[in-house]
Amino acid sequence: MPIQRVSQGFKDVSMTFQRNPLNDDLVTLKNQTAIARSVKNIVFTQPGEKFFDEDFGSRVSRFLFENINPVTASNIRDEIVQSILNYEPRVKLSDVFVIPDYDGNIMNVAIVYSIIGADIPPQSLDFVLQPTR
Repeated sequence: MPIQRVSQGFKDVSMTFQRNPLNDDLVTLKNQTAIARSVKNIVFTQPGEKFFDEDFGSRVSRFLFENINPVTASNIRDEIVQSILNYEPRVKLSDVFVIPDYDGNIMNVAIVYSIIGADIPPQSLDFVLQPTR
């Protein structure tokens, strides 16, 4: 008898905390959208911001005011990889790209991952990291 792979669904609460007008429940994010939001939240959350889990998040913000160069991009990449490996067990990372934009003083980030237990192609999450005051 062949082994069958069971696809698993994921659901998270939206951070807007809006209510669904049909059933008056909180709006939820499902499957790929929920995972993408979770990965992005891990990257943008600084350690100490989450109650009862002071280590949760990544320290990429400390690199954003450094000089934009390949070393800084590599440090950001390493921090993103480590934080996702630590805090998002639903994904298997394929690669993380951090490309410096010297003229715009920003870092372009692309995270490529597969969702464990879901029969969907690998996902890519793209965003920009920039220093803010």
